[in-house]
Amino acid sequence: MKKVLVFRSHLLPRSETFIRDQVVACTAWKPVLVGFVRDPDGLPLDDIDLRLLDRSRPPLLGKVHRALLADMGATRGAFVAACKREAPQLLHVHFGTDAVIFWPMLRQLSRPVLVTLHGQDIRIRREAWESNRLRLSKRLYPRRLLAMAENPQVHFVAVSDDIKQTAIHYGIPADRVTVLYIGIDLSRFRFSGAPIAERPRRILFVGRLVEKKGAEYLIRAFFQVSKRILDAQLAILGGGPLIGPLKALAAELDVNVEFLGSVDRAEVNRQLERARVFCLPSVTATNGDAEGLPMVVLEAQACGLPVVTSARGATTEGIIDGRTGFAFPERNVDLLSEHLCRLLLNDDLATAMSAAAIPHVAANFDIRDCTRALEQLYDRLSA
Repeated sequence: MKKVLVFRSHLLPRSETFIRDQVVACTAWKPVLVGFVRDPDGLPLDDIDLRLLDRSRPPLLGKVHRALLADMGATRGAFVAACKREAPQLLHVHFGTDAVIFWPMLRQLSRPVLVTLHGQDIRIRREAWESNRLRLSKRLYPRRLLAMAENPQVHFVAVSDDIKQTAIHYGIPADRVTVLYIGIDLSRFRFSGAPIAERPRRILFVGRLVEKKGAEYLIRAFFQVSKRILDAQLAILGGGPLIGPLKALAAELDVNVEFLGSVDRAEVNRQLERARVFCLPSVTATNGDAEGLPMVVLEAQACGLPVVTSARGATTEGIIDGRTGFAFPERNVDLLSEHLCRLLLNDDLATAMSAAAIPHVAANFDIRDCTRALEQLYDRLSA
C-alpha cells in the first residue's frame, strides 16, 4: 500500500477533527500523521499512526526554535532524514501557512506535495500579512507561498470552489488547484432527536467567538426575533476572545442568550438534537479572513437541522438556499431575523427543510466518498 505523510505543525487542535477524520477515512493509501508536537489539549490520536519531530525538545525551547527556523526558512536535517525513512510516495500538508513552514524540508524529499487550503491561509489579504512587524515568517508568507506554487511538484486542494477562486486571485495557477470537499462522518452526525416541529423554538450557534464567525449579528437579530416570538431561545456554543463583548451586548439588549462555552463533541451532538434551527452568520473580517466551507454547517444538516447562514462557501455549496436552509448577505440583521422567524413559526417549512437537508449532505459530503476522491488525486499526483 502506498504511503502519504500528512503534515500539521501541532497534532491536532480540537477544532480540526476534519483532518483526523480524513486520515481515518483513507482506505487505499496508508497515511502517517507528522507534526512537531502534540497539542496538550488536542484531539485523541491513539488510533492513528503518527510521528513527532520535536518529541525530545522542551516545549518552550522547541517553540522558540521552530519560530526562528520559520523566520529564516531553514532546513532541519533530522526532519528530512526522519521523513525519508518513511519512504512516502506523497506529502500532504494542511493549511498553506504550515506548507510554507515545512517547504524548505519537504522539497528535499523529491516527492509530490499536496497543500490543502482551508480559509484563513488564503483569505487574509496580502497586505495584512506583509504589515506584520513582529514575525518575519508572517511578513514573508504570501511571497513564500507563491514561490512554492511555482514548483511543478506542488499542487493544491481547495475545500470549496469559493476558496479556489480566492487562490487564483491570490496568484496560484488555476490548473494547480483542485476542489475537493472534506466531508463529514455520517455515522457520527445523523438525525436522532425529536421531529423538528416538536422541538422548542431554539436557535443554535457553534463556533469560535472571533470576528469572522459573526455572532454579534446573530445576537442583534435575536433581539428582533424575541420581540416577535416570546418563547424563542438562543444557545451559543464556543469560546474565544469575543465572549466578553458578546455577553455585554446580550445584556445591553436585554436578551436571554445561553453562553455554553467550549464543549466536547458529545455535547455538540446533544445540542444539535435539541435545536430547531442552526445559524452561522459569518462575515469577512477586517483583514480579509473568511470561511472556506464550515464543517458545522454540514454536520447540522446531517442531523436534520435547517441552516441559516451567510458563510462564504456555505451559502453557495454547503446548503441549497430555499430547500435546506436560507442564505443571506453578511451583516444583514433584518433579513437574518426574518429567516429565523420563518423557520421558528412555520412548522411545515422547518419540517420540509429538515427532510431535504439529510439526503443533501449524504449525496455530496459523505467523508467516505470525499476521501475516495482525495485518494484518486493522490494516485494521479504520485504517478
